Amino acid sequence: MKIPNLIGYQTSMEGSDLYHTIDPITDLFHPEQLVEATMDEVDRSAFLAKDAYRTFSRTSSLVRAHFLRTIASELEKHKTDLIATYCTESGLSQQRAEVEFTRTTYQLHTFADVLTSENWEVSHHVPADPNRTPTPRPQLTKYKLGIGPIVVFGASNFPFAYSTIGGDSAAALAAGCPVIVKSHPFHAHTSFKVAQLVVNLARELNLPEGVFSHLNAKSYEVGKALVQHPFIQGIGFTGSIKGGLAIQQLAQQRSVPIPVFAEMGSLNPVVILPSALKEQAESIATKLALSITQSSGQFCTKPGALFLLKSPETEPFLASFKSIFEQQTSFSMVHPSIARTYNERVKLVIEQSDVQCYAKGISTDACNLGIPQLSITNSKTFGTNKLLQEEVFGPHALLVFCENQTELEEILETIQGQLTFSIFHNEENIQTSNLFYIGQEKAGRVILNGVPTGVEVSPAMQHGGPFPSSSDSRFTAVGTDSIARFLRGVTVQL
Repeated sequence: MKIPNLIGYQTSMEGSDLYHTIDPITDLFHPEQLVEATMDEVDRSAFLAKDAYRTFSRTSSLVRAHFLRTIASELEKHKTDLIATYCTESGLSQQRAEVEFTRTTYQLHTFADVLTSENWEVSHHVPADPNRTPTPRPQLTKYKLGIGPIVVFGASNFPFAYSTIGGDSAAALAAGCPVIVKSHPFHAHTSFKVAQLVVNLARELNLPEGVFSHLNAKSYEVGKALVQHPFIQGIGFTGSIKGGLAIQQLAQQRSVPIPVFAEMGSLNPVVILPSALKEQAESIATKLALSITQSSGQFCTKPGALFLLKSPETEPFLASFKSIFEQQTSFSMVHPSIARTYNERVKLVIEQSDVQCYAKGISTDACNLGIPQLSITNSKTFGTNKLLQEEVFGPHALLVFCENQTELEEILETIQGQLTFSIFHNEENIQTSNLFYIGQEKAGRVILNGVPTGVEVSPAMQHGGPFPSSSDSRFTAVGTDSIARFLRGVTVQL
């Protein structure tokens, strides 16, 4: 069986390049072959999206809301099959799949709620005042309008929630922007099945052809062609810093540059103050061990560096943390290449001067393992070795020892922008402390006495921090405010 591209309402298999997805648990290829999109197919999908934009951007909010809710309902009807495919392509557990699936349908409903709220499309309305002096005032109404066709790159670690009809696609469609999905090659079959449902519903609802297209691609060239196509007006991306920067560079090389909304890598520093360890040591140790190793650490919000002060409370905490961490089991990662890169990166970290392996989780006989591991170093080494400040994607974290609070704050002042910044404490004035202010300046979300994994889909959520954690810290990739990325203001003056 060959899996085609979905270009508007047509299936297309013009290309000769074929590839398979892989089951990371068995290390076996799936029998279905995916047909890589050609440049002509890229061009047709972009042309259809441009043609659909004028109609779709001006459809009523109620129509778009109904589209999103119907997609959610259709996903529920096919939930069993979609989750089965998800698990065999990602190596992630059934439980994780259930959680991510529910999040995906919830996102669709929350954007539909926004669209059906009163006057959401009108930002401001100022009535005319012909009697104003010295000049009359015209009537001004400022509307929100979708920016145009959007390309969404599927994320390797979230086949549902950050991919085909995940947060970026849902926000773009809600804004009135047609979407072209470039599926991630690790879970392309899952992506295709979801895309089929979306395309079929769009046709049934008489939405313009081209409102949603889906392209298979393993090569760099298809993504490059999409980013640089003159009809594309914005990009949604979730992935590595390297990948996000490459896409951003391509977008800036266009004759008319376009915005790239990239959520990229993050170390997600966690500060553990002695005051928190007096009564919460074991609880904190358990939370952190699970946060680092959950789903083999394949979250953009996984804690990557834990900062501790030398104190009487620290040694007992470390003993407890080491014991709990060593009980964590290894699991298959989402793809052999991800597992290979993870193990190479951990080995490289351990080879650095003044860095040691502190604890390892339980190994198993499974394929493509990400073995949980803690490394340990001092603040001076961390501060001078830039490699240690880079994200290791997988179940690894670096323990960083600081001599005192001053040294801790000095080191944290030097780190780059982050998605999250966590503080475990038992201090009354933490939100007026210098440490808290550093967290606010460095990250989009500051967590007090909690772990960063788990991003609530809420209007109050900020998922995006200063560069390089995201390409534009003014926007969020999660929650209903994420729709703002794909809207611009237009004023009608009378």
